[in-house]
Amino acid sequence: MDKNLFHYKGSKPVMALIGLLTFGQAVAIIFQALYLSKAITGMFQGAAWSAVFPSLLIFLVAHILRHFLQWGRERIAYRFADRTALTLQESLMKKVFDLGPRSVGRHGSGNIITLVLEGIPQFKTYLQLFIPRLMSMGIIPFVIFIYIFTVDRLSGIILAVVLPILIAFLILLGFAAQKQMDAQMDTYRLLSRHFVDSLRGLVTLKYLGQSKSHQKAIENVSNKYRIATNRTLRVAFLSTFALDFFTSMSIAIIAVELGVRLINGNIGLEAALAILILAPDYFSPVRELGNDYHATMDGKEAGEQIRGLLAEKAIAQKNLPSTSTWTEDRQLTFHEIGMKSEERDILRNINFTVKGYQKIGIVGMSGAGKSSLIDLLSGFTQPTSGKISIDDAEYNHLTLPDWQDQLTYIPQHPTIFSGTVADNIRFYEPGATREEVVRAAKLAGLEVLVSHFPNGFDEKIGQAGRTLSGGEEQRIALARSLLQNRSILLLDEPTAHLDIETEHEIKETMLPLLENKLVFFATHRLHWMKDMDLIFVIEDGQIIETGTHEELENKSGAYDKLIQAHRRGMIG
Repeated sequence: MDKNLFHYKGSKPVMALIGLLTFGQAVAIIFQALYLSKAITGMFQGAAWSAVFPSLLIFLVAHILRHFLQWGRERIAYRFADRTALTLQESLMKKVFDLGPRSVGRHGSGNIITLVLEGIPQFKTYLQLFIPRLMSMGIIPFVIFIYIFTVDRLSGIILAVVLPILIAFLILLGFAAQKQMDAQMDTYRLLSRHFVDSLRGLVTLKYLGQSKSHQKAIENVSNKYRIATNRTLRVAFLSTFALDFFTSMSIAIIAVELGVRLINGNIGLEAALAILILAPDYFSPVRELGNDYHATMDGKEAGEQIRGLLAEKAIAQKNLPSTSTWTEDRQLTFHEIGMKSEERDILRNINFTVKGYQKIGIVGMSGAGKSSLIDLLSGFTQPTSGKISIDDAEYNHLTLPDWQDQLTYIPQHPTIFSGTVADNIRFYEPGATREEVVRAAKLAGLEVLVSHFPNGFDEKIGQAGRTLSGGEEQRIALARSLLQNRSILLLDEPTAHLDIETEHEIKETMLPLLENKLVFFATHRLHWMKDMDLIFVIEDGQIIETGTHEELENKSGAYDKLIQAHRRGMIG
């Protein structure tokens, strides 16, 4: 029994209604068997057709009612499963955004994609099949047993003894199947992550000439999943065979017992025939539950993973005072901020104060903590120690709706969505007019590029549309930020993958756009630092130097070493 079934919205009324319909179906099954045996006994004894016809008519009505109730149960279960799966999908997507990219990264993007695209439909199938089967197993055998026990105690005792054996066997097989299913899900997650990573790195693999050698890795991962799947199917097929075999044996035992007693005159033909007709329906719910349970275990497993992800603690956002609009009079201060991951210090003792509209450059070697600091500023992650102050108000983190509503984040690899150029530019501002989109594109330097497209701003880009270069994608991201027109701008290595010529063009476009904003610019391209008002030099998760470009260059410290390493081609 899956206890989590009771936790979904509306599950208890649905299960109660399905249980009521199942009880009605059990009564219809008994009437069907009773009047079919009555009709057969009458014909065997040579009764006239007119005398048998009422029994056959009642049998037909009971048979139709039985299957109508079955259809009703399945329909209710389908609607509940569809509604619950949709709600769970929406909750999962919201949770993904609440947790932020760094937290999601721990689970693997391939695993998240698999849960959303395949796990939700599998979970829906699990709910749709499992709830009616569970109700059938709990109600139909019990009702049939009560009837048979009142008619013939010996047959009732045999049924009461055999059914628990079948259930115990089903539980044992369930444990064995669960072990195999866990192994299969582990390899499936590995396969999904490997597939996503392979797609992302395909261009790099081709560039390095390693695409063919990567086939072996794909083959190994696929074989692991194939072996795990075959093992799971072997257990599932074994359980199905075993349930069918023991069910058939149980029915055979009852048939032999009834036949011997019928010959000895200890039971009437009509009663014996009714019991024999009911025996398959008595065992059928157990067999169906076993078969569907194994067939939907991947959906149950997906549901547990989704619930585990939803149960993760997101950064609290309630009862936080408003930060109001950022102006040149506002002040942001980090007090002894630290961040740990698995007992490792990522950032430690971060202290700084910035006021109003400033351009802050963040530099350091790869892995020094530049992106982690941007993540804290954006609210993607939460510090593990220290305090953040905005003016006189203190906060534990920057996952503040009022703060995030004011900032624009431009990553190293901006996402280009499948749609037109205009749709991509207005992605965060869907209500923007065409004139506003054109103006933002012009300021971002996209005007010449778009003029060469056959459909202009209606040209399809992303995925199946036109492919853009890295510089063109960054211009799209710039146009988005311009359309948002927010006062805080966070840039995380926005030009790291661009060649120097393209970066120079982007720089000429970007610099005027950084004015009258609070800007945090993380990069290892040091030529940007000449245009920054203040520079943070990060090393091993600490800010070890602050100052302007001229001040730090003349200091002969860590910043000067970065400049020398840059000139020698060791970074950048």
